[in-house]
Amino acid sequence: MRHAVLGAGGVGGLFAGALARKGHEVVLLMRPESLAAYPGRISVRSEALGDFEVEVPAEARLSRPVDVLWVTVKSQQLEPALALAPPEVVGDALVVPLLNGIDHVARLRAAYGDRVVPGAIRVEAERVGPGQIVHPSPFASTDLAPAPALAARTEQLAAEMIAAGLAASVLAGREAEVLWGKLAMLCPMALATSSRQQPIGPTRADQETRELMLACSREVCAVAATEGAQLDPERYSAGLLGAPEGMRSSMQKDLAAGRPLELDFIAGPVISRGRERGIPTPATVELARRVRDQAAV
Repeated sequence: MRHAVLGAGGVGGLFAGALARKGHEVVLLMRPESLAAYPGRISVRSEALGDFEVEVPAEARLSRPVDVLWVTVKSQQLEPALALAPPEVVGDALVVPLLNGIDHVARLRAAYGDRVVPGAIRVEAERVGPGQIVHPSPFASTDLAPAPALAARTEQLAAEMIAAGLAASVLAGREAEVLWGKLAMLCPMALATSSRQQPIGPTRADQETRELMLACSREVCAVAATEGAQLDPERYSAGLLGAPEGMRSSMQKDLAAGRPLELDFIAGPVISRGRERGIPTPATVELARRVRDQAAV
């Protein structure tokens, strides 16, 4: 399959590098200022995939037909990024977003139609320089939730991902569970680690923060149920308590670097939908407040 990757950060760079190393045609889509600094190669340091370098071409606007468009930009960057992948060029390619949050799926369908296949990835990956990707976590696992009509093409895509070292599962017809399932882990971890500016281990060692983090996960599950996602809160509590001690969230890294935060996209859907549907979310609200206080320092 031919791949275009919109967003050359940690996740996009990791996927582009892994797929290109297996011989797939891959093109990165970058803003002009990023393109000017890009060396034409991706260098990956990965606990799971090993260390490697591979040539990956890049351009400022998609100019060729592809089979898959990966959307891996930060949530707040989505709107301007869409100009790099015009619908008339994307054509009937699968559009696979790996963004944080919920609401990006509707926006992408407005642009690209019913070819959008929502995805949720569990990984820690970071771009540390132009074309330089560090992947310290021992996993990179993606769930894909196609509509039934897209299931066969998505299975082919998952097979290519697995061959490239990127674990993948196809959960056809389970879109709400895929999106909200990621948020049930991501939201409490991102808010808690960012509120203390520490990795998950020291964060959960603080009893008050640990209790808020676990309560936040339960709140996400409660809100998710109103959208048809039946999630087991105990599963996500166990995941939060068992995550590797040194694991850091991307929000925590963004906060430390003074970059814009995805707070409205990660905590926002939980708080706003909870308010609309009469589901209290006090732990999520409190952790989000603490993150905002940290950002204001």
